[in-house]
Amino acid sequence: MLSFLSFIRPWCISTCRAAMLVMLPLAVCVAGCTRTADDPDDERGDAARPTIGVSILTMANPFFVEMKNAMEAKGEELGYDVVVVAAEFDAARQTNQIDDFISSRVDAMILCPANSSSIAPAVQRANAAAIPVFTADIAVLADEVEVVSHVATDNFRGGQLVAETMAQALGGGGTVAIVDHPEIESVIQRTEGFKARLEELRKSDDVQIEIVAQVPGGGDRAPALAAAEDLLQAHPNVDGIFAINDPSALGVLTALENAGKSDDIVLIGFDGAPEAVEAVEAGQLYATIQQHPRQIGETVVQFVADYSLGKEVPEEHLIPPTVITE
Repeated sequence: MLSFLSFIRPWCISTCRAAMLVMLPLAVCVAGCTRTADDPDDERGDAARPTIGVSILTMANPFFVEMKNAMEAKGEELGYDVVVVAAEFDAARQTNQIDDFISSRVDAMILCPANSSSIAPAVQRANAAAIPVFTADIAVLADEVEVVSHVATDNFRGGQLVAETMAQALGGGGTVAIVDHPEIESVIQRTEGFKARLEELRKSDDVQIEIVAQVPGGGDRAPALAAAEDLLQAHPNVDGIFAINDPSALGVLTALENAGKSDDIVLIGFDGAPEAVEAVEAGQLYATIQQHPRQIGETVVQFVADYSLGKEVPEEHLIPPTVITE
């Protein structure tokens, strides 16, 4: 028994030493490769792609769906992860989304504000966190915030096109109303362009069109339908209606059909959404103003990438709209 132990003891010691030599580098590697909670690269890792957080106005409008798809595709092309959420017209919800982006340390934000004024404090928090903020389609209306670049339709020009198209459709005379959504900067630009161009046209003897009402329509189909029903009660003989986007125009169209007035009132929308274009082709809408959401989405993501590389980007980039009629 003693002779056996004398043999096995040196063998065990030698084997254990060899095992320790094998395990030691592995232990060092594990210790060196494990990040602590305070490591700034802990969440994304060294090889992770930069992230753009996007909060759009709504997913119920095809315009914003197309913009979202374009942002995601362009981000993939340029090596970015694009995380898109929707505010659904809720400014408080969008504020929470912005705060979530700040907490998750996104590399940039793209916003389509649900309320162009009340969003300012959340944007200021993003500024304080050194996260560059860009806006698409809808601008922030506040002087105390920093927005790197705003990419949108030339909405003022779009409003002018509505006025010119309305004047042509009405033969230069009549009464018109606006189904509005004044919380949104892009809509403000449209209505201002519409009014300004009508004022210019009224200076000629050929155009005598009066705006008799401007009612809030919520920017969506259901509230616009309700607003149009009230409008028709107050102004049953109105000749034309400018609905500030296509969901609103389609809501107004339903109200006109319910009232038996769809053939009597010139209705113009704004977006160029597929359903609205079909309504134009069917003669239900007189016109819609065509925006280019894919171009907006691609351009703003490109500007994020350019800015991250230290390139100069414009403070504002406006894309001309066009008119679609039957």
